[in-house]
Amino acid sequence: MHRESCIMNRRGVTLTELIVVIAIIGILVVALGFSFEGWLGKYKVESQMKEMHIDLMNTRANAMSRSRVHFFTIPTATSYTIYDDTNPAPDGNGTLEPALDTQLGGFPKTVTDSLTWGGGTIEFSTRGTITNLGTICAFTAFDPDYDCIVISQTRINMGKIANQAGNCDAANCVVK
Repeated sequence: MHRESCIMNRRGVTLTELIVVIAIIGILVVALGFSFEGWLGKYKVESQMKEMHIDLMNTRANAMSRSRVHFFTIPTATSYTIYDDTNPAPDGNGTLEPALDTQLGGFPKTVTDSLTWGGGTIEFSTRGTITNLGTICAFTAFDPDYDCIVISQTRINMGKIANQAGNCDAANCVVK
C-alpha cells in the first residue's frame, strides 16, 4: 500500500510548482501587454495615414472624372475635409467657399494623432494636377511604417519620417 501512495503523489503538482507557473504566465502577460500597446499605436497611425492617402487619391480621381475642382483642407491638427467646387452651379469658380461649396459626405474626418501641414488648401484641378504642394506628417511616439504623405504636383506618396525631431518636409519623409 505504501508503494501505491508514492506513485499517486508523483502524479500531482506541488504548490511551489503551481506558483512558479502562475508567476511565469503573469510576467509574459505583462510583457505582451506593453508590446500590444505599442503595436496598436503603430497600427492606428498607419491606418489613419493610409485612409488619408486613399481620400487624397479619390479626391484627385473625382476632380478628373467630374471635371470639377476639388479641395482638401486640414482645418485643425486633428481633422481634414474635402469640398467639391459647386458654387456657382454647375461647375464652380475654382475658389474654395466652405459655406457655399459642397462638403463631401463622411467629412470632416478626425484623426487621433496631430497632423502637421504647411497650411492652406490642397486644390485638385480638373486635370488632376495639385496646387499647394507639401508634406503632411503625423509625429508620434510610435514607430509606424507610414507616418507622412508627400504631395507633389502630379503624385501623392506615403512614406516614413526619417527624423522625428526634424521638419515636416519632403526631405524628411522617405517615400517607400
